[in-house]
Amino acid sequence: MEEVPQGCPGTGSAQAGRGASCQGCPNQRLCASGAGAAPDPAIEEIKEKMKTVKHKILVLSGKGGVGKSTFSAHLAHGLAEDENTQVALLDIDICGPSIPKIMGLEGEQFVEDNLGVMSVGFLLSSPDDAVIWRGPKKNGMIKQFLRDVDWGEVDYLIVDTPPGTSDEHLSAVQYLSAARLDGAVIITTPQEVSLQDVRKEINFCHKVKVPIIGVVENMSVFVCPKCKKESQIFPPTTGGAEVMCQDLKIPLLGKVPLDPHIGKSCDKGQSFLMDAPASAAALAYRRIIQRIQEFCGHHQPKEEHLVGS
Repeated sequence: MEEVPQGCPGTGSAQAGRGASCQGCPNQRLCASGAGAAPDPAIEEIKEKMKTVKHKILVLSGKGGVGKSTFSAHLAHGLAEDENTQVALLDIDICGPSIPKIMGLEGEQFVEDNLGVMSVGFLLSSPDDAVIWRGPKKNGMIKQFLRDVDWGEVDYLIVDTPPGTSDEHLSAVQYLSAARLDGAVIITTPQEVSLQDVRKEINFCHKVKVPIIGVVENMSVFVCPKCKKESQIFPPTTGGAEVMCQDLKIPLLGKVPLDPHIGKSCDKGQSFLMDAPASAAALAYRRIIQRIQEFCGHHQPKEEHLVGS
């Protein structure tokens, strides 16, 4: 995973990409291109385009395979259950665009009248095609998604990102910071090998001044559907997300149990919230979604330029 190096001056600093701690950082060139340079005109263009989008949420993870895209999809499904709420889901996981599959979309861009999706997956001739792009081309694709897509009047824009802290994340922050980004939801699983990378993700958010809405612990426990006994498939050897959030003083939005039906619903392109509405996992999702709604309702993000300012 690409991480924010120790001693990082921050993306908004005049030393971004140029300090001693920047040597060897995978994002050095992108940061250096913004430090002291004229702002990318797309920042203002996207700010203007995003005036019709009320809330913008990044979904992040330190590692792959922790259920980030699954959570993004079900956050969108859950918010869109209110037919008066307009929701958009943007997939910027350029090299691994799984959102079209999870949402049951093949070439279409609308799940429901009030739920639209955009992904590089729609541009591939086959779902098996590899996207082999360097950073600048990824940056251009994200810019195009944010600036050129007709988002319309939207209550929530959910941005599903790739794992880590790489070019895609810096681009998203750069272009959304001036457009009032609400914050980030960070997804993890209970074991220390996942939490270790989540701490780096939290550090990234602090460095680039992205508010942290909270952490979601996926695959928290497995509840046997017959005997209802709980088993820890991924033992929280260091206390799991709960202890980490207490130590770092950030909110734990909730814990989602491991439920095989979630994977089945995603493979079929259906909403797990509709397939198993009374399940423990669905109830956990709904509590988490409610907390995110409450955060967005009370939080007024600062309007500021970060990267490239």
